Amino acid sequence: MRDTRDALHHRFGDYFAEADIPAEAAQAWRLLANRGVCRRFKPEPVPAAMVDTLCALALSSPTKSDLQQRDILIVEDRSKRDRIHELLPDQDWLPATPNFVIFLGNNRRHRQIHEWRGKPFINDHLDAFFNTAVDAAIAMTAFVHAANAAGIGCCPVSTIRNHAQDVSDLFGMPDHVYPVAGLGFGFPSGETYISARLPLAASVHRDRFDDSNIETHVDGYDRRRDGIFPYRRQRDIERFGTADFYGWSEDKARQYSNPERQDFGAFVRRKGFNLT
Repeated sequence: MRDTRDALHHRFGDYFAEADIPAEAAQAWRLLANRGVCRRFKPEPVPAAMVDTLCALALSSPTKSDLQQRDILIVEDRSKRDRIHELLPDQDWLPATPNFVIFLGNNRRHRQIHEWRGKPFINDHLDAFFNTAVDAAIAMTAFVHAANAAGIGCCPVSTIRNHAQDVSDLFGMPDHVYPVAGLGFGFPSGETYISARLPLAASVHRDRFDDSNIETHVDGYDRRRDGIFPYRRQRDIERFGTADFYGWSEDKARQYSNPERQDFGAFVRRKGFNLT
């Protein structure tokens, strides 16, 4: 594991901060700086008691206005795991993953409280959905960091939203409850790696938003990332041909040139959310 400064410089390229690292934060910062995705695991599952503790730590994270509109669904039933694998055949690492949870947005409980207390639910608009999604994402982030601190590797699975209705039906999710992302986790069977990120100059702003040099920053990032961990294959060669240089921006442009989750808005509306 790299030290914090070295890891951040490796990840961002333009990190040269000389801020002192507080002694009490040293280990936590080092873990965050070195965080890497994990898709290869030892076969033994994380013990149930530890999973429960990770859930408790995750739900200790911030939540909008103390509304607590996020839940965690632990998937232990083998038949339901198998169904998830059928829905996500492109996630070929997932069947060998010993543990799997789904982070949920839950606006149902808040609406129930209004009903119980005889108060009108006035704020029935896009923000009701948005708050739940943000809450769930915050909780998942906290879960990942708590897991990493215990030597547990994680990989989020956003593609679960490609089949949001199927997943919702499989787990009996009522109106105003929906899947935000899955998370596969377990004890790593090998080393993870530090993925390069856009330079801080591209994504950290002071006093006003400024992307006047964004194309230069992205091009530089493409080249730097290619020198660290080049893509092993190019997407959609049949449609777009073979690029002389294939970097992050070319890969993302190709990835999102294909339709994806076009029914998600309709699914969310069927769940009872008003998105106006």
